[in-house]
Amino acid sequence: RKHGSVDRLTDEIRLLLADQDGSEVATAELEDKIDLARKIEEAAGAFELMRDTAAHHYLRETGRSWVPATGNRISLGVTSAIVDGQAFLRARRERVRDANTAQGTPVVFVGGRLHFAGEDEAKCFADHLLKTLNGVRERVGDMYLVHGGDMKGIERLAASWAEQHGIQQVRFGLDRKLGDRAGFRRNEQMLSLSPRYVVAFQGNGVTERLVIEAKKRGIAVVDRRGPLGTPPSAAGH
Repeated sequence: RKHGSVDRLTDEIRLLLADQDGSEVATAELEDKIDLARKIEEAAGAFELMRDTAAHHYLRETGRSWVPATGNRISLGVTSAIVDGQAFLRARRERVRDANTAQGTPVVFVGGRLHFAGEDEAKCFADHLLKTLNGVRERVGDMYLVHGGDMKGIERLAASWAEQHGIQQVRFGLDRKLGDRAGFRRNEQMLSLSPRYVVAFQGNGVTERLVIEAKKRGIAVVDRRGPLGTPPSAAGH
């Protein structure tokens, strides 16, 4: 809600800049809008800090990742408020861009909802998954993790691992309007990032198609679709 308020104020600041005539009244109105927008952003930042702190404690306790000035008039009728307004808009564009753009090399992680015979099997699988992700991270130091955001399947484990290691994540949710096509559309979106690796654990037919398509495109696949998160070749040993 606070970000929505800043968005509305940003539009108002943009209009005030366009209509700015350098008068005292116009300058004061622009300064007030900038000051209010900054205060709301600061408040939003404080709430986000509290949210992130709470999410960190949640992760630590459960092992699961939590997912939702004033100035004088200068020449040419340009006041410091106009300069500040332009700087504010530029800084906000950069913050929004940076907040929504992962930096580094993409690594795609895929896998489904698995069931285990007991706690020992689940622990063995988790150990293999973490070992695999740690190995990929050693090879791709600037990686960010791309996945489908399924918090009921093994993607939850990968998301928690990424959060614990401070690794950025990009989640591609399913577009339910596409029906049965949704999973394949998500595959296309993830592969369009040209990832360094696709890390694949057991899943459904959509997972299989993603692996096939990745290999066609020459993308290296770290295949862990064998028993308990091992390479498929391990099934014969």
